[in-house]
Amino acid sequence: MRGAFVLGSPHFSFPFGTVISMKKAKKRARRALLGRSMKPVRIACVNYAGEEIDDRTMGKLTAALQKCYDEHFLPVWGYPVDLYVTRKPKPTDWQLVYFDDASHKNMLGRHELTHRGQPISKIFVKALGGEPVSLAASHELFEMVLDPMANLWADKNPNTQYAYEVCDAVEEDSFRVGGFDMSNFVYPSWFEPFKHPRGTKFDHKGTLKAPFSMTEGGYVIKKVNGRKLIRAFGSPEKRRRFSKEDRRGHRSEFRDPQGVHHPGRRASKRRG
Repeated sequence: MRGAFVLGSPHFSFPFGTVISMKKAKKRARRALLGRSMKPVRIACVNYAGEEIDDRTMGKLTAALQKCYDEHFLPVWGYPVDLYVTRKPKPTDWQLVYFDDASHKNMLGRHELTHRGQPISKIFVKALGGEPVSLAASHELFEMVLDPMANLWADKNPNTQYAYEVCDAVEEDSFRVGGFDMSNFVYPSWFEPFKHPRGTKFDHKGTLKAPFSMTEGGYVIKKVNGRKLIRAFGSPEKRRRFSKEDRRGHRSEFRDPQGVHHPGRRASKRRG
């Protein structure tokens, strides 16, 4: 896209014929990178899953998530964050909240925003089965930071858009940080529907070979002709595993017009 800069992308450009100094280019890039602020976003990590995660584990997990974010995700995507453990988030905090399951009493009324109007992401520990909590937490953290409201889409062609989710396509792939499994994630190039130079990385582990592709353990959400929502899976086995998951409170529910958490669906129920 002309006139735009994306951290992690191998290029940035300005209108044809424009010549600017590198100093000015960096200044423009910084402004484009964080419209909200250059200061780290404070994210309160709240543990309501006391049966599954004790205080010591919560502290170690949060430290590992911060290390992973700073050393792996931040250099690619930008958007600095500051994670900290608390029981009383500040009104301006974003939140990463751990629940036992979607029936927890503190889930009531919680959807894509906190009661103070800030982004929130949720991890349902008992619903994870054998999946490491850190894998789910890093997945939710990465996706919340880039698309807090779960309402962004990337065009593949004039008729098809892909949800701006950075972990779904590779969600069963992981790498280790601080003794914890962390989610693989896609790069900006994954959302670019054109031919890339040989050697371009489309995900952090270097598994994918093209934009909008996925691993056998991944899935994607597509919107066709602006209305029809489709979930495509990397394998029949992934489809079967997905169908057995408890999806209550999940980000994907906010994107689906038929989902119980979709803002439009909730509004229509209130009007009715």
